[in-house]
Amino acid sequence: MAEPKNDDFLDDIDIAAEEEYAEEMAEIDDEALELDQLRAERDQLKDRFMRALADAENARKRSEKDRREAENYGGSKLARDMLPVYDNMKRALESATEEQREVSAALLEGVELTMRELLNVFKKHGIERISPEVGDTFDPQHHQAMFEAPVPGTRAGEIIQVSVEGFMLHDRLLRPAQVGVSSTPAS
Repeated sequence: MAEPKNDDFLDDIDIAAEEEYAEEMAEIDDEALELDQLRAERDQLKDRFMRALADAENARKRSEKDRREAENYGGSKLARDMLPVYDNMKRALESATEEQREVSAALLEGVELTMRELLNVFKKHGIERISPEVGDTFDPQHHQAMFEAPVPGTRAGEIIQVSVEGFMLHDRLLRPAQVGVSSTPAS
């Protein structure tokens, strides 16, 4: 009787090799999976970092803009409150008659000097007068129409009277000039 070949040990080797290969593949799959998870986490953290940098840059720009605006326009309330002082001083000078000018020359000169100094301070802080003239065209960006009247010899939209001068603070309107405007004369 022929002895049966005992190839079982070869089968065992093949099975062991397959098991070892499967374990290695499982380890590789686990490492690949872990590597993929780490890459995804890295990408997520990188994205969050870039967003945080962008937010910080935007906050820096916004605070710089706010600082510039505060520097340029922070005194607008005080400036607006000082405009009636200018108006009253101008009215006082305009209302003085020649007789009063002769008697109170020193006083009026003091008021003129004070008014000039007030205008210098305004200019120093970026406050400029809007002084429209009779005959200028009405500009709603800088003028406020107080009344409208048909005046012969004028065109519609032409300034016929200046009641109060206006003022700009840098590029912002502090107070519009108050004017009377011609309407189209009735035919």
